[in-house]
Amino acid sequence: MILSQTSKNLVEVTDLHFSYGKREILKGVNLSIPRGKIVAILGVSGCGKTTLLRHFGGQLRPSRGSVKFQGKIVHELDNDELYALRREMGMMFQVSGLFSDLSVYDNLAFPMREHTDLPEELIHDLVLMKLHSVGLRGAHALMPSELSGGMERRVALARAIALDPPLIIYDEPFAGLDPISLNTIANLIRRLNDALGVTSVVVTYDLSESLKVVDYVYFIHDGVVMAEGKAEDMLESEDPFVRQFVHAEPDGPVAFQYPSRPYVEDLELKIN
Repeated sequence: MILSQTSKNLVEVTDLHFSYGKREILKGVNLSIPRGKIVAILGVSGCGKTTLLRHFGGQLRPSRGSVKFQGKIVHELDNDELYALRREMGMMFQVSGLFSDLSVYDNLAFPMREHTDLPEELIHDLVLMKLHSVGLRGAHALMPSELSGGMERRVALARAIALDPPLIIYDEPFAGLDPISLNTIANLIRRLNDALGVTSVVVTYDLSESLKVVDYVYFIHDGVVMAEGKAEDMLESEDPFVRQFVHAEPDGPVAFQYPSRPYVEDLELKIN
C-alpha cells in the first residue's frame, strides 16, 4: 500500500499568517512534521516559535493559511472536536506547568483521571511506569516545590507522555537547566520518542543539544522558514542565517538591535 503525503505527515503547516494587532508575527510559514520523527523548530527569542505552537492546538486562529493535524484543519474544528484533538497531543511547557498543590503522583494521575475511565489501580501502575521511564519513580510522593529544576522538567516530561499521545510538543525544554540535567532531558526525549513510536516537536533556541537528538530542523526568522534540513547537515550549511545561528556569530542576517530610527535622530530629539 502506498501512503499518501498526508498520511506520512502528522502535522502540516501551510502558508500560515498571524498577527498580534498590527504586529505581524507569522508571515507564511510552511513546514511538515513526519510521523515517528523528532523535528526541531529553531529561532531566536521572539521569532514566533511559541505562537506557531499555539496554532497546533487551536489556541490561536490564523489570519491566513492553516495547520492540519492528522488531516484535520485545526481552526475549522468545533469545541468538541478541538477538545478531542488536544487529547492527541502531549505538551511539555516552558515552565513545566506542574500543579503546585498536587504531588508528583497526582500531577501525572490528573490527565488519566480527567480523560479516561480507567480504574484507580490501573492509574497507579501507569503513573509509576511513566515516572520510572524518566527515573523518578522514587519521587512520586514529593511536591513540586521539593523538586530541583531538572527533576521538575522530568516530571513534566512524564506527564506529557501520560496518555501516550501521537504528538508530543516540547516548548523550550532545555531553558535554565544545568549541563547534566540538560543532557538528561535531551536523551530522554530521543529515547522516549523511539520507544513509544510517537512524533515529537522540539521548539528551542538551544542549538547544540537539539541537533544531537532531532531528525530534521526548521529555522524560523522574520515570520518565515529561512532554512531547513537534516540535523547533521546544518552544522556544515553555508546558508548565512544558519551559519550565524549555528556558530553564534554577532554579524549576519539576524540583527541585534530592534528596528528603530537612527540613533543620532533620537539624540537630536532629546537635545532639541
